[in-house]
Order: sequence, then C-alpha cells, then structure tokens
Amino acid sequence: MPVEFRADLHIHTCLSPCAELDMTPYRIVEKAASLGLNIIAICDHNSVENAEVTTRLAKEKGINAIPGIEVTSFEEVHIVGLFRDINSALRIQDIIYENLQPGENDVDAFGYQVIVNENDEVLGFNNRLLIGATTLSVSKVVETIHSFDGLAIASHIDREGFGIIGQLGFIPPDLNLDALEISRNITIDDAKRRFGEYRHFPCITSSDAHELSDIGKVSTGLFMEHSTFDELCLALKGVKGRKIIL
Repeated sequence: MPVEFRADLHIHTCLSPCAELDMTPYRIVEKAASLGLNIIAICDHNSVENAEVTTRLAKEKGINAIPGIEVTSFEEVHIVGLFRDINSALRIQDIIYENLQPGENDVDAFGYQVIVNENDEVLGFNNRLLIGATTLSVSKVVETIHSFDGLAIASHIDREGFGIIGQLGFIPPDLNLDALEISRNITIDDAKRRFGEYRHFPCITSSDAHELSDIGKVSTGLFMEHSTFDELCLALKGVKGRKIIL
C-alpha cells in the first residue's frame, strides 16, 4: 500500500566547485537522516565521482541515495539526470567528460573539486572544468540520460541563470523531460501561476543544496510503496496509485 516518502532530489557534494567543502558524503547523509528524509539524490556538476560512496553510507541509514548528475548543456541549461544504479551514472559520466569544454578548474576562481571517501578523507581532486558547459545540446543531454534509462529533470526552472526558460525563453515542445524542478525561491502556487503553460509536466521541488544547512529546506513528498528508483518513476508518471505530493 502506498505511503508518503520525503525526497530531496538535488544535492551537491564538495565535488561541485560551488559547494562548501564540508558537503562530504558522510555529513550529507547524517544531515538527511536527522531530517527524516527517505530519498536523496547526489547531483554534482558534470560528474558522479562522489555518488557511489554516498549511496553506500545512505544505505546504512536506511536512506536511498540515488546517483545523479547535473549536466550543463551547450546552451548553459542545467538538466538533472537521475539513475537506477551507479554503473549507469558512471557510463554517462564518461560521455560528459568526453564533451566537456576544454580547460582545467581554477581553484581560486571556482573552488576545489574534492573526491572523498566515507571517512571524509580526501582521495584526490578533479581538475576538469566541471563548472563549465558541455558541447551537448539540451536535447542531446536529455536523449543521453534516457539512453541509460535515467530520469531527465529541468533544474530550477524559475531561475534566470541556468534555468531552461531563462536560457532558452521556453521549453521546446519536443523535449521529453520527465519533470520540472522548482527551486526553494518561490512557492509551488507562484510556480503554477508563472508556468501554467507547462502544467502537463510533473513538478518537484528540491533544495539544490550547496551547504549543509540547505539540505531539506524544501523537499518533495512521494506517495509510493517503497523508496526505490522504480517507484519514483511511477510517482512522476502518477500511475498505479503513486503520485507527487507538494
């Protein structure tokens, strides 16, 4: 029988250059557990290198940490990809790395990109320009996510910077998105008024947390039987009694 689960489906770790250094997998999971979150998704910029360790730590706390990625398209649109397993996430990471614009991370300008283990020990630094855009169009990003059976969600559509409407002026009618994300900056009622023409898309709200205090500031209720990726897919589609609760 479906019950309500709480999910924050857009969280950055210290791998994202714009995130605080204390956004380690261990501390993220501890914070999520303290808030009673059932599902989280790790969505670093153009990389998944801290996702697997977060998944393992979360499982110990009874939390499902979905491996994800926030891809920056050629048009500088942010698209979140969520995946059933780490192998799928790693495969899309290979494609993203092949299509990142050239250059190395400038620590002074953008911040460190830290890879850590379950004990908060530094394993290394990612020197790629993760803050930059890929050479992939937004339609290609969505297509690539779907090729690995992932969910493609347009990030923070209410934001001017890196939101699909702010960057393109509209959502292309042939773009097969699985959901739209509303940031914590506006209410769901405001979003419905502003973006009524896109009401046919499922909507979620996520923290897009870059620091620990942001985790769970907003979250999405999901009426499901289990806190699994497959159940999440059903809830976004609103089938078999599963649904989104905002």
